[in-house]
Amino acid sequence: MTANELDSSTAPVPLGAGDFTMDCGSPQPVPAPFTTIAWRLGHVIVGVLAARNAAHFGAPASSYESWMYAGSAAAALDQLETQLDIWSAGVRSLGETGLRRPVGEKEPFPQMPMADLVLHIHRELIHHLSEVCLLRDLYLHTESDAFEGDS
Repeated sequence: MTANELDSSTAPVPLGAGDFTMDCGSPQPVPAPFTTIAWRLGHVIVGVLAARNAAHFGAPASSYESWMYAGSAAAALDQLETQLDIWSAGVRSLGETGLRRPVGEKEPFPQMPMADLVLHIHRELIHHLSEVCLLRDLYLHTESDAFEGDS
């Protein structure tokens, strides 16, 4: 799974509204394809943050299908920072009462308290952004001179 320029996607279902798309397939192939840094960032920005920001904190409606995916790392990081800022401000505004209220029909488990959703989203951020860091680190180290001795 990757994020690609619109004309180069080979995915059964390329998602996105701009020049770049996020690959998707349903049902997911077995074994699942390797997901790139771009795909993981797209998932975090749109599926984890922007959709929840829209559902709970008044941000514009967002979906994988309607998102304008970034075409560069800098643009993706700007999108991530924007969505993180909205999420953080929204969570800070909840207070104790807001954290106890049910998340409502916009989530799969509507009776779950907002505090549970906050914990889930934070676990998702830690999980997926740690993967991004790992992939970035692996890439940096495979591009070094470490393999020169191998022939």
